[in-house]
This record gives sequence, C-alpha cells and structure tokens, in this order.
Amino acid sequence: MVKALIVGSSIPEIKESLGAVSQAGEKVILAYGNAAEDEQLQQLGFKVYRLKSSHPDHIVAAVEKVYDEFKPDIVIGWITKNNRAALSYFAGKRGLPMPTDVTSLEIKEDSIIYTRGFLSERAIAKEKVPLPAIVLINQKVFKPFEQAGQAEIVDLTPAGETVKLVEVKKKVLSGINLEEAEIIVGVGRGFKKKEDLELAFKLAELLGAQVGASRPIAADYKWLPEDAWIGISGKRVSPKLYIAIGISGAPQHMAGVMNSKIIVAVNKDKTAPIFKQADYGVVADLYQFLPVLIKKLEERRK
Repeated sequence: MVKALIVGSSIPEIKESLGAVSQAGEKVILAYGNAAEDEQLQQLGFKVYRLKSSHPDHIVAAVEKVYDEFKPDIVIGWITKNNRAALSYFAGKRGLPMPTDVTSLEIKEDSIIYTRGFLSERAIAKEKVPLPAIVLINQKVFKPFEQAGQAEIVDLTPAGETVKLVEVKKKVLSGINLEEAEIIVGVGRGFKKKEDLELAFKLAELLGAQVGASRPIAADYKWLPEDAWIGISGKRVSPKLYIAIGISGAPQHMAGVMNSKIIVAVNKDKTAPIFKQADYGVVADLYQFLPVLIKKLEERRK
C-alpha cells in the first residue's frame, strides 16, 4: 500500500493534501510554522511531526528526517513559496520527480497519474511519473479529508541551516490570507495613485472580502505588500468571487485566478483581454463605477 507524507504550514493545507491522497494507506504529517502552533493538530488523527519554524533549511532537514524514517512513496503539499523552495531542493538532492500545480491525482501501485494546467492555464496536461515522487497541488481543488481522532505529536528541533544569516529585515506583509479568502477584490493599474485604493478597500469591507493585486501594484509601484500579489509569480487563489478592478487580464495574472468560481471584471477598455475570461464584465471607469456600487451596498445595509 502506498504511503504518504503530508507537508504543510496550515490546517486547511494539511487537510486538503490528505484529501488528495485519500487512496494512500499509511499517512504521516509534517506540520511547520503556523500549523505547528495550531491546537487543531491534536484532532488530525494521524502521527504529526511538528516543526516550529518556517525556514526552508529547517523544512528540508525535517523532510529528510521524516522521509528516511517513514520511507513514503508520496510527499505532498500545497504549492506555497516555502513548500516550493524546500521540496524542490529535496527533490533535486534525492533525484525525485516533482510535478507542480496538480489539479487531479490518481495513485497506482508504482506511479501516479495527474493533471495540471500549462500555457498560463489555457491547456490541461495529463501526465504520469513513477513513485516515489513529490507533488505540489493547487489550493482548494481537492476535497479536504476529515478524520476525528487524537494525533500522536512528535516535536522536531530546527536544524540544518546551510546559509549563514547575516541580517534580518522585517518584510512588510498585508496580514491577509488570500489562499483562504472566499471573496477577493483585485486591483490593477487602472488605479491612478495609491490613495485611490481606498475605494477597493471600502468595497472589500462591505463585501467581507480581502484585497489582492496584480504584479504592477505589488511589485512595481509597491502600493501593496508582496503577499497581496496574485499571479504566476505571486499567489494562486480560488475564491467563490473574484472582482478584478482596473486589471487588463495578462496571462501571468489570470493564471493565479483561474480557479475562481466567478470572475467579475471592471475595466473602461472594452477590448481588455480579461473580458474574454470573466463571467461578468462591466465596461466603466472605476472612478465613476465604484462610488455608485459602494453607495448601493451601503444603502442595502441600512
């Protein structure tokens, strides 16, 4: 029977990864960072290795320890920045195949068959790799696995840094979790200045949403922190509703939102590429449209 090692930094990530390998037999979990501090670990019902660190070197060392001890056929987790950094290093070191952006997974005795998007999610590839393998899955694609029971917790000591730490500079983060947001308001270059983003934040407040951004807003202008960046090089999200405001619809950005249930685009350029991929489109100047929409939503609240 195929054995699986689940690697994750949040409970939703761990549960969904467990769901992706529900066909597997024995399973163990490596929970690091925020997940290691979560009380819900006790209710996962599987053996849990707990690492209270998110440093990639520490994760690699922990994966190596658990891998050599448990000898899993599959190592699986969400395609997050830390997972990608640590597990790609481990895969290269051990010579293991590592499919990423996986959207479906079938486990055989000696291989896995999976699908993933490519060409900026415009096409789907069905591929096969031998076991053992490392798999990074897209968020909110697989049904989370729920199992009641008391988990056996094994604490791991952070070790294995291969890079000398010279200086630590605190990264400015937005404090949001776009991967788990059900409604996201995306902002793009249609906004003329940083202060105008308050329109998007007001809309998000009324909708109970989070605010994300295309690459120029987060990376070029730096109007929003890096963890608000949505796209191939940023975060991949799968909300129930994605409202793209002033976003043209470049393939690099759309690849990050293609798993959204509904996409609404607001753009004054009727030829903007995003309208071809949106479920609903509004051809309007955001500076005229948003105040009206905000006013209507405020009136409904009264």
